[in-house]
Amino acid sequence: MAGAATDAHGRIVDNIVHFARTLRRAGLPAGPASVVDAVRAVEVSGIESRDDLYWTLHAVFVRKREHRVLFDEAFRIYWQSRGLIEKMLAILSPVAPPRGAPEKPKAGQTRVSQAFKAARERKTEQTEPEVEVDARFTVSGRELLQTRDFAQMTAAEIEAAKAALRRMVMPMDKVRRRRLSPAPRGLVDPRRSMRASLRAGGAIIDLKFRRPQEKRPPLVALCDISGSMSQYTRVLLHFLHALTEQRRDVHTFLFGTRLTNVTRQLRMKDPDEALAACSAGVEDWSGGTRIATALHAFNRTWSRRVLSGGPTVLLITDGLERDTDEDLEREMDRLHRSCRRLIWLNPLLRFDGFEAKAKGIRAMLPHVDEFRAVHSLDAVADLIASLSADGGTTAGDTDPRTWLRRSA
Repeated sequence: MAGAATDAHGRIVDNIVHFARTLRRAGLPAGPASVVDAVRAVEVSGIESRDDLYWTLHAVFVRKREHRVLFDEAFRIYWQSRGLIEKMLAILSPVAPPRGAPEKPKAGQTRVSQAFKAARERKTEQTEPEVEVDARFTVSGRELLQTRDFAQMTAAEIEAAKAALRRMVMPMDKVRRRRLSPAPRGLVDPRRSMRASLRAGGAIIDLKFRRPQEKRPPLVALCDISGSMSQYTRVLLHFLHALTEQRRDVHTFLFGTRLTNVTRQLRMKDPDEALAACSAGVEDWSGGTRIATALHAFNRTWSRRVLSGGPTVLLITDGLERDTDEDLEREMDRLHRSCRRLIWLNPLLRFDGFEAKAKGIRAMLPHVDEFRAVHSLDAVADLIASLSADGGTTAGDTDPRTWLRRSA
C-alpha cells in the first residue's frame, strides 16, 4: 500500500509539473516555486471534483486577469483530452465523476495548442533521432516574409507575421506643447527665480529655467473591415493591438456599414482575447462599405472626444465604395481639419499598375497628408518609421498629389 501511495503521489507530481511546463511555454510565469505550491495545494485541499482541481491550480498559477484565458484553455486540453483528471480523482477519491461535455473553442487556444505541439515534437525527437531541417524561416526566409503580401501568406506565415508585429518597436514620437515646465536649461522663469531669491534673502538671484513640455500625440485608427479588406484586417488588428499595448492614447474604430469603437477591447493584454472581443462586438464584419456614413458618425460622435492634443489619424481602407457623392469629400475634409496628420493606408498600392481613377479614391486623396501601402511587414515598418519621424514627410510615392497627377 505504501508503494502504491508513493506511485500515485509521483504521478500527480509529474502531471502537475508537465502542466506547469505547458503553461510556461504558453506564456504564463509558472516557475518551480509555483509548481511546489501547486503540489502542496492539491495534497492539502483534497480533490473531490473537477472544479476542486481547477480552482486549486487556478489559485496558484493565475496571478493576473489576462492569465486566465490561457490557463482555462490549457486546463481544458491537458486534463480533459488525456483523461488525467479522472485518473487523479480515481487516486484521490473512491468515486470518479463522469466526463463533461466538450467546451467551445476560446481565445488563446492557438498558443496553448502550439505549446502542447512543441512538447510532443520534443518527445518525438528524443525517441527518433532523425534530423529534419526546416528552412522556411532562415535568413532568406525571413527576408521573403518581410515582403510577402498578407493576402498571399499561408497560415504558418500569418502566425510568423503576427509574432513579428508584436516584436516591432512602435513609434515613440513626441510633439511640443504650449505649456512650460521647470527644466535645468531653457527660458528664464522670472516668477520662480524671484521666489528663490526671496527665500535666500534677496542678495543673490538664482535663475530658474523652463521649457515647453513634450508628450506623445494621440493616435486614432479607423479600420475598414468590409469584405474587400478581410485578408488584411486581422493582421492589421494585431498591429493595432501591439500599438495600443506600447503607448497610451491609442483609439481604434472599425467600420463597414457602421462605426464601432473597439478601443476597450484592444486594451486587453492577450491578443487572441482582444481580437475575439472585437469580433463579438462588431455586427458588420466582412460586409459592405459605407465610408462616408462611418466618417460622418465619427466626426459627429467621437471627433471632439479623441481628436485633441494634435493627433495622428490612420485611415485604413481600400477606398472602394459603391455610393460616392459630395458627402464623402465633406466628411474627409472635416476629418482632415480636425487632426494634425491624416495618413491613408491602402493595400491596393501593392499593385504596380495602381492608379487613383476610382471616384471615391479621387474624392478622398486631396484631404490626406500621406498615401501609403499596408500590405506587408516592410510596409508596416515603413509606416512606423514615418510615425516616429518628427512631423513626418510627404514626398515621393507617399504624397497624394503625386497619385492625383498620375491619374489626371
